[in-house]
Amino acid sequence: MHTENRIVIRAPLERIFNTVADLSNWPRVLPHYRWVRLLEQTPTRNVVIMAARRKWIPVRWTAEQTVDRERHEIHFRHLKAFTKGMHVVWTFTPTSDAVEVCIRHELQPTIPLIGRFIAETIIAGFFISYIANQTLTHFKHYFERQDGT
Repeated sequence: MHTENRIVIRAPLERIFNTVADLSNWPRVLPHYRWVRLLEQTPTRNVVIMAARRKWIPVRWTAEQTVDRERHEIHFRHLKAFTKGMHVVWTFTPTSDAVEVCIRHELQPTIPLIGRFIAETIIAGFFISYIANQTLTHFKHYFERQDGT
């Protein structure tokens, strides 16, 4: 299963990247995020439980986050439940006057046929794409409102 969500944000790259990399900002900036709880923290990685909503449906997951400041990438590896093993990569690509932010999700279902159907239809289609689009849209509004663009 592969999903990809993109948006262009008109704000400075470093401000976007640093704000998104700091997970404590998410519940404050993103109205569909209920909370983020830090379980472990080292200089190179965090383990967190994240909780959001898909409309009225609450969802949560446990993930390991690593931040690559040189490449402007944020990586998540899901550690439990239905999305265990999913790899998520956020990339931040400067354009002439903005930054393209892309979220890629990769999940290999563990149950061959039924697992693939559940992964593509329910997990990717119903939950991941919706929440990722909401996340990107709210970050865009947050940064562009601050810049007055």
